[in-house]
Amino acid sequence: MQEAVVNLWDKLDGWLNALILKLPNIVMAIIVIVLFYFLAKGVRKIFRKYLLKKISQKSIQDIMAKAIFLTVILIGFFIALGVLELDKVLTSILAGAGVVGLAVGLALQGTLSNTFGGVVLSFLPRIRINDYIETSSTSGFVSEISLRNIILRRPDNNYVIIPNSKFVEDSFINYSLSERTRIEVKCGVGYESDLQKVEDLVVELITNNFKQNEDEYVEFFFTEFGDSSINFMVRFWIDMVKSKQEHAARHKAIKLIRSKFDQENINIPFPIRTLDFAKNNLQIKSNKLEKDA
Repeated sequence: MQEAVVNLWDKLDGWLNALILKLPNIVMAIIVIVLFYFLAKGVRKIFRKYLLKKISQKSIQDIMAKAIFLTVILIGFFIALGVLELDKVLTSILAGAGVVGLAVGLALQGTLSNTFGGVVLSFLPRIRINDYIETSSTSGFVSEISLRNIILRRPDNNYVIIPNSKFVEDSFINYSLSERTRIEVKCGVGYESDLQKVEDLVVELITNNFKQNEDEYVEFFFTEFGDSSINFMVRFWIDMVKSKQEHAARHKAIKLIRSKFDQENINIPFPIRTLDFAKNNLQIKSNKLEKDA
């Protein structure tokens, strides 16, 4: 027992001597890590101010800034290991990191898929922060693109978080890519109406109230013989980068068409259901005659 205590004490004494001898290296390694931390923040700030601002995509700026920061930190970490004369340990760390990375990659396939999707979305020129987009399940303004998910702010001011992997695999409409969009308004007129007059009135009305640029025209089509009306559709171009503008334009067009038709005594019929009680009436009268007899 006494011999074991002596051996343990000798071991601790050897560690203490080694620690004292390595103390300057440890202090220097800590200083290196601290210096490289502040250096990483400074380099990231410089890149953001002078280089990354030339990139229009804010999401790309964020990803590149994080990559630059981590790269400088890793360089400082490797230098600190060299100061501590732990080159062999560094080799073992890199070898172990490869094995651990493979295991983590297999275990976190979904997370890595989202991360890769975030990188893809960040470099896509067809989607930017504040764009108004519509997917198969929701729509809203792009609020944030991270390495895990994309965040949409809906028109009702609620936020929808979509994993990047699902968003990349799905199709979406980006209304902010083009400033002009063609919308349609549908209506119907009575069978007694002068169809040519209806067409001329609607085309003139829409043309005068909605500016059509060069190579843009108001299009009018009668579409079908309905149950109580002859239905038509008018298509025209508007400025639109978000859905509210479409609703506002359609709202205005419907009010204008209704007002114009009222002025011109053009009927906009609504479905009428006629209930025929003739057979039941006869049956009631027959039963009454039988009772009187």
